[in-house]
Amino acid sequence: MSKPSHLFIFDTTLRDGEQSPGASMNKDEKVRIAKALEKLRVDVIEAGFPAASPGDFQAVQAVAACIRDSTVCGLARALDRDIDRAGEALAGANAARIHTFIATSPIHMERKLRMTPERVLEQAVHAVKRARRYTDDVEFSPEDAGRSEIDFLCRVLEAVIAAGARTVNIPDTVGYSVPYQFGELIRTLRERIPNADQAVFSVHCHNDLGLATANSLAAVRNGARQVECTINGLGERAGNAALEEVVMAVRTRQDHFDCDTRIDTTQIVPCSRLVSSITGFPVQPNKAVVGANAFAHEAGIHQDGVLKHRETYEIMRAQDVGWAENRMVLGKHSGRNAFRNRLQELGIVFSSEEELNAAFARFKELADKKHEIFDEDIQALVTDASLDATNERIKLVSLRVCSETGETPQAHIVLSFDGEEITGTALGSGPVDATFKAIEQIVRSQTILRLYSVNAVTQGTDAQGEVTVRLEKGGRIVNGQGADTDILIASAKAYINACNKILQTHRRAHPQAADV
Repeated sequence: MSKPSHLFIFDTTLRDGEQSPGASMNKDEKVRIAKALEKLRVDVIEAGFPAASPGDFQAVQAVAACIRDSTVCGLARALDRDIDRAGEALAGANAARIHTFIATSPIHMERKLRMTPERVLEQAVHAVKRARRYTDDVEFSPEDAGRSEIDFLCRVLEAVIAAGARTVNIPDTVGYSVPYQFGELIRTLRERIPNADQAVFSVHCHNDLGLATANSLAAVRNGARQVECTINGLGERAGNAALEEVVMAVRTRQDHFDCDTRIDTTQIVPCSRLVSSITGFPVQPNKAVVGANAFAHEAGIHQDGVLKHRETYEIMRAQDVGWAENRMVLGKHSGRNAFRNRLQELGIVFSSEEELNAAFARFKELADKKHEIFDEDIQALVTDASLDATNERIKLVSLRVCSETGETPQAHIVLSFDGEEITGTALGSGPVDATFKAIEQIVRSQTILRLYSVNAVTQGTDAQGEVTVRLEKGGRIVNGQGADTDILIASAKAYINACNKILQTHRRAHPQAADV
């Protein structure tokens, strides 16, 4: 048999994944995830949209500076200022790619861009040529390719390849395609475009109909050699193709795919947990590959079969995707070196000894509250510590909540707001409601609570609770996270974290906004 060809994995968790409402990440969080993706051995990390805001520019710049084994990519609309901004942000990268795009479907050209097809073609070629000033690695995407006219799509792709694009990405922007149709589209484009052999064909599928992974795999079967995806399928609306599903489908079904990835699959679950803890988007238990029940067997007949021979009911080994048990459980007697080594194994690196010392102090504080500290606890602890280190206008000083049968719950809270300690007291329908009302009495954020979610980090009654709070104000949505063994304190931390984000005044541009 011939050696399988290489399937490139292009991860866009930090860019498209961040466009999930409330999933915005700060610079340090993006760097942490980027390092985990590098350890996962993804080929390309799309670090963000540098023209969106100064914060996005700095985040892409920071990722470009620290990643060495993956290509770092920045997204840019087909506009000179976007492309120049991406080029500046990626200047320090060991390997840089600029990903530029413009819409090619009739509805987008007419209704959003208000441009003729000829003008769109001209702009696409110009964008690729300008991006080539900064790097030879240029990717072009015809936005909404799934609803574009095939003849025009062929013209555009032939022209951008001739202009120097070495990757052409076919996005199913609105998740409208079905696998057979999408696979045929990729095959047709590769056959009809004269210079198709000069570029890698890529796909970027959205999950609006639950078909993102299926469409991506259909494209791979028809010659696509790059898949754009995200950890946990994170992304706008219903999300993107899930990296873990695409990678494990290709790896498990080598009888159907003549390609494979370079992904270190044992890093899939740790990376999934990190993204979940930073974004505050829990992974559903029955999620393929990374869900808590992905390798659980409840039915007696299944359990009996697995005990006799694993492959009777398991097509993958749990250990192969990172579900192996902890090699070492930390506790209150664990020393600094054991803690440091575990952080390194989890891909967590602090920029200074002071940050490590602060994290170790938090670890000791947690160890006094619960007997055993698991990997999930450490991930939550580090994420919670990073929340304290940023957006610090409001801090929790103390919280006292009274709740008993037949009485209205009352919360008494002390916050540090811009350095001044302020007290708030409120009644509520429950202890959490009272806590949030007491915070609002001080902060007066004038937000609407859209989501309150609690997730146990590990098993047991002493487990940390991870709380996610989603607030909306004037159309802007933010997520706040907090973790603690006391669920009320975790709730207060999450609400405060969201309020701190609301108080930030900067706005991010959306990459798909028309601005030509």
